[in-house]
Amino acid sequence: MTELLKLQGLTKAYPGVIANDDVGFEIAKGEVHALLGENGAGKSTLVKMIYGLTKPDSGTMTLHGETYVPTSPQAARAAGVAMVFQHFSLFEALNVAENVALGMENPPKMKDLAKSIREVSENYGLPLDPDRTVGDLSAGERQRVEIIRCLLQDPKLLIMDEPTSVLTPQEVEILFKTLRQLQSEGTSILYISHKLEEIRSLCDEATILRLGKVVGTCDPKATSARDMAELMVGETLHIPTRDAKPSGAELLSVKDIEFAPQNPFGTRLKNLSLTVKAGEVLGIGGVAGNGQDELLSVLSGEARAQSGSVTLEGKEVSKLGPNARRKLGLLTAPEERLGHAAAPNMSLIENTALTAIIRKKLSKNNFINWSKTESFAKEIIKTYDVRTPSAAAAARSLSGGNLQKFVIGREVMQDPKVLVVNQPTWGVDASAAASIRQALLDLAANGAAVICISQDLDELMEISDHFAALNEGRLSAPRLAKGLTVDEIGLMMGGADGASKAEPEAEPETMGASA
Repeated sequence: MTELLKLQGLTKAYPGVIANDDVGFEIAKGEVHALLGENGAGKSTLVKMIYGLTKPDSGTMTLHGETYVPTSPQAARAAGVAMVFQHFSLFEALNVAENVALGMENPPKMKDLAKSIREVSENYGLPLDPDRTVGDLSAGERQRVEIIRCLLQDPKLLIMDEPTSVLTPQEVEILFKTLRQLQSEGTSILYISHKLEEIRSLCDEATILRLGKVVGTCDPKATSARDMAELMVGETLHIPTRDAKPSGAELLSVKDIEFAPQNPFGTRLKNLSLTVKAGEVLGIGGVAGNGQDELLSVLSGEARAQSGSVTLEGKEVSKLGPNARRKLGLLTAPEERLGHAAAPNMSLIENTALTAIIRKKLSKNNFINWSKTESFAKEIIKTYDVRTPSAAAAARSLSGGNLQKFVIGREVMQDPKVLVVNQPTWGVDASAAASIRQALLDLAANGAAVICISQDLDELMEISDHFAALNEGRLSAPRLAKGLTVDEIGLMMGGADGASKAEPEAEPETMGASA
């Protein structure tokens, strides 16, 4: 295959860390090339250099055999390099065409642009109405906006960062069909994902980074997900396990919750009910933006539902705030680490006090016992292998994965009766994700009830006893997780849960767990 992009000796250093160290590999024309690595491996820095967001300290890039030195994303796009970011950069109050125009250097007339959007989106199997307001779109439709914005530039290299994290299994298949069509037309794709089975299905070659260096390449189709994960982390991967244990008494009951968020683009919870028992892990899946944040806020006490009830061990707690619920044993860990789960400028010691002051008795006569608080913070750091210079370090100084380990550890080590977590391993590498999942399983094994809200279906199938799906603020009836197929899960996430169907008699093909 003919070479499209060649990287040689790319190095980028920041104070105290070398993000990329002598990185080099090639991407051929029409190739889908995976870029793999754990948190802090240097993936983000590398693609920022390719896309013109960051300038390398040394090394060279060639594109189409010519020297390639992008000074900005505009220059990268002009050279034929486009990127779909993990986090969407869309204005919810504008329509699709207006958002697409904002990403173009010289947008055509809106009427002509709308026509182009319709044509290109239909041609690639990603139909979009250019007149729809982005705030009314699903997460999958929003991703289509980002992709179509790139395709209108006729890219030769398309960089995709975690593109399936907000998609249902059916939407993933549509996306892969589009990417394979682009590949057949000669477009190269640099694909970043932690979903290793997807990498095996889609990609032709994989380059693995560890601590900023290239540590290997492989043919994903001929390499197991576990082997790729172990190349990424450089050690044998621990697979979470749990002892079979029947669930006990009902600990949390939520009945007929109706909740209208203040955010105009938030999701209303509609007649939502669930129960979870001691020793049980209830997995709740769904595409982003279907009510996950709203559900956690109602369970935590940060927001109060307009109607319905929340009961903990038979006690009505609907009108209690977060601290009162924590005292009774209902703890939560939100998706947004920095700013919600942890105060960015506060130290880890201070962040420990924020949620643990009640259950760990860190104060006396309304004065915080800082020595006791520091000891608990250090215990969390040691137990969960949080990489930080000290407990006095500010939360914002930690990498996302390390802050996530701290947040989850802080809640688990308070011995909750019920723990509700949203996206517990978001942005966490394979090794750390395995340890977090094991901690949740151990918590359940010790008699707690766990509600795990996640967009990672492999994660939910790995740890859940029962599975339910959120769709537009409605929660499906829970089903036994064991034996659920990908198609069944996708239908549940799309609102057609089939909950009234009897459990299938034959053992169906189950969803493969990721590394």
